[in-house]
Amino acid sequence: MKQSSPRRVGPARRAPRVAAIVAGVIAASLALSGCLYGLIPEESPRSTASPTPDTEGVAADLLPFYSQTLDWSSCNDTFECTTVTAPLDWANPRAGDIELAVIRSRAEAGEPIGSLLTNPGGPGTSGLQRVRDSLTFMVGDPVRAVYDVIGFDPRGVGESTAVRCYDDAEMDAFLFDIPENERGTDAWEDEVLDRQADFAEACKAESGGILPHITTENSARDLDLLRAVLGDSELHYLGYSYGTFLGATYAELFPERVGRLVLDGAVDPSIPGIDVGTIQAIGFESALRAYMADCVAGSDCPFRGTVDQAMADLATLLASVDRDPLPAADGRMLGADSLMTAIVSALYSQESWEYLTIALTDVLAGDPEVAFLLADFYYDREEGVYTSNSTEAFRAYNCVDYPDDATPEQEAEAEARIFAEAPTIAPYWIGPDPCSVWTTPPTGTRGAIAADGAAPIVVVGTTNDPATPYEWSVSLADQLSSGVLVTLVGEGHTGYNKGNECVDDAVSAYLVDGVVPDDGLRCE
Repeated sequence: MKQSSPRRVGPARRAPRVAAIVAGVIAASLALSGCLYGLIPEESPRSTASPTPDTEGVAADLLPFYSQTLDWSSCNDTFECTTVTAPLDWANPRAGDIELAVIRSRAEAGEPIGSLLTNPGGPGTSGLQRVRDSLTFMVGDPVRAVYDVIGFDPRGVGESTAVRCYDDAEMDAFLFDIPENERGTDAWEDEVLDRQADFAEACKAESGGILPHITTENSARDLDLLRAVLGDSELHYLGYSYGTFLGATYAELFPERVGRLVLDGAVDPSIPGIDVGTIQAIGFESALRAYMADCVAGSDCPFRGTVDQAMADLATLLASVDRDPLPAADGRMLGADSLMTAIVSALYSQESWEYLTIALTDVLAGDPEVAFLLADFYYDREEGVYTSNSTEAFRAYNCVDYPDDATPEQEAEAEARIFAEAPTIAPYWIGPDPCSVWTTPPTGTRGAIAADGAAPIVVVGTTNDPATPYEWSVSLADQLSSGVLVTLVGEGHTGYNKGNECVDDAVSAYLVDGVVPDDGLRCE
């Protein structure tokens, strides 16, 4: 999702199932499309023995949660599913319960090292759906052989106790309807903010009182509960994108329980939300320029000349559809915001660049269909149906996690920087802050995470990652007392299991054999 202003909420964009595109024209590199709702066991469910929970040192009021025995059932020929009960409020365990949906892929080579918990990012992406639909893209062969790979939907997400807001038709109107007023005017800002306020009120009304408890800290405590009921004394974990923030938060809360943690495509927990949105805008502009350099060097590019000339022509195209949106066959209109979402969706993976070229060529010819396919991919929308609640959960986490502490002077400075360093993206990045009308006040804080006493934690960063810029991985590795940085020189979001042998071997050796990579390892 896009942040409408540089004020405080970040990340400004979430990973759209971190992917390249195909389904006719759209395909996934880290996740395949498909929905996973209502995981119903087969007619003859295969129950498996549950390990003894790890309850060492657990407070008495939390023992009912930590001592629960899991009831696993087969949810197809490959995976087993269960639910775990967690406190709604970890500060007050008697205030109510929530359910966490969990999926497991058994180790492929016999007795496992333990469980490897995974998080694909977001916040708001379904880890359960990602493992079910895209296990081999999430986790490489050597790691799958020796771990039970665990996917789970964090609180507020997917099949867990979830944030609910709008039905499909209402989400279409919220995400795709063209504002009546001219961009940048006071009337436009009021119109956009009213739309955001209506969305926030719907989320409050439909989510059953859980919104104040949808925080990364609570989710990290859920992570420790999952570790314990899976029978592990230490957490082994692979987190992508926002999942790095979740993993680092866990390490700060429970450093003595850190096993082998890999954090790929890091979020820097020390910078304020206003800087997150600003740096991300600049990162996407950089990725867009890299795409454009590749595009103009080929024969199929709809733009000509230098990269600067091509970027200027793209800015003209965005302004054109902002003035005169293009009608799609399903009745939606492609305006500049939706076209920008399509562009951003494709920039997550270099493998998607060819589909971005198709989309832009078609838009120049008046055809928005491929651009809408890219935008729909970003929002987990398939044939008019939203297959996840990622948009709702993204907003719920970020509006509570990030404090509202930017001054007007800082806001003006951020806006000026975005226009100076991301001029193509800037007009469609800046606007009213949606979290200013969110119904739950922010409770999170921003600060460096050291996790003193934790075992080595491997941080993977990609040099031209648009969504989580490389500087964030460098910063997080420096903050962590036991941080180890592995660098992938290249394009796209995240680095592990993307085909670079150097990165894949380093991560596999660490997770499988406990061999810590050399700090500063650089892979090209």
